[in-house]
Amino acid sequence: MKEEEKSSEMKKDSNEIKKRAHASRNAIGPARRPSQVRKMVGHEGPCEECGAIEWDQDDVRGEVVCQACGLVAETNVIDKGAEWVNHGDGPDRSRVGAPSTLTLSDKGLNTSISKGDLMGSKAKMHGISGKALRDWRRRAVIDDRSKTRSSRARNLVKAMQFIRDKSDLPKSIREQAAGFYRKAAEKGLVTGRSIQGVSAACVYVAAREAGIPRRIEDIAESFDMEDEMKMKELKRTIRLVSRELGAHKITGPSEYLDKFVSDLGLPAPVLGEANRLWDVVGGSLEWQGKKPSGVAGVLIYKAAQNRGANRTQADVCKVAGVSEVTLRGLLRLLEALLEKMGEAPFN
Repeated sequence: MKEEEKSSEMKKDSNEIKKRAHASRNAIGPARRPSQVRKMVGHEGPCEECGAIEWDQDDVRGEVVCQACGLVAETNVIDKGAEWVNHGDGPDRSRVGAPSTLTLSDKGLNTSISKGDLMGSKAKMHGISGKALRDWRRRAVIDDRSKTRSSRARNLVKAMQFIRDKSDLPKSIREQAAGFYRKAAEKGLVTGRSIQGVSAACVYVAAREAGIPRRIEDIAESFDMEDEMKMKELKRTIRLVSRELGAHKITGPSEYLDKFVSDLGLPAPVLGEANRLWDVVGGSLEWQGKKPSGVAGVLIYKAAQNRGANRTQADVCKVAGVSEVTLRGLLRLLEALLEKMGEAPFN
């Protein structure tokens, strides 16, 4: 008799639980998103607490939860979805290490033993014995040699070092110059030519393509190619690289103005005046065949006179890379064109 009463009470309790679960499902509340309610693998049955079959997986917490009563049925669930991946070159929140770079021969993907960790003071701090330190130094040497077994790899290391150390350009342009060198090497342009000359030519072309050109004389000075034979080689290599890589951007005088104003230590109004003068006379055919850096030099010289910030012809010629005779000839041409355009002398 007692057993029958207990069973009837258990049935009543289960019926009441089911009624409460049904009422909670039909209660007025915020609508659930269809994407949240889904059938869970391993949780097809009803909830132990309320009997509902409404499971939701919280991917952030790694839990399987009953939507009706909030029972946490499983924890530490592995998310089998696609992993977030950063396809760009910037910082990656899911990975460690620096982004890849073209200015390193291995693009920065290899692991190197830091020389700083093999110093005596660092080794002593980490408790490394003298014998172990010698072993690690030997391993570092072997590791470096193993990465540059082929002559092409060694040449690439040397070229990337030239571009990094001697270009004196922003990082983005160094990257572009390194890319030009790699393409030149693939086309066989380095064979029979000096690595130094091809690296310098790639730096010159990259700066020109980026709109911040450098004079050939400046590049030659940076790469220690100032003697006559090396200068001729550099000019030939620049023409070859430009032709083979399709980098044919024409440099105008206006692209030199910023650098020349900075090199001469002139105030900002001089740059504005030089740009204004070029806007007035730049359309004339008289400038054809003239050296762009020389034209930029005479514009700066005239603009500095107009703005009362005079510089000597010798100073301007040194920056522009032309002789004083050439500068005076360009100055006469500039003044004649300004007079022809009806430009009154600046007071």
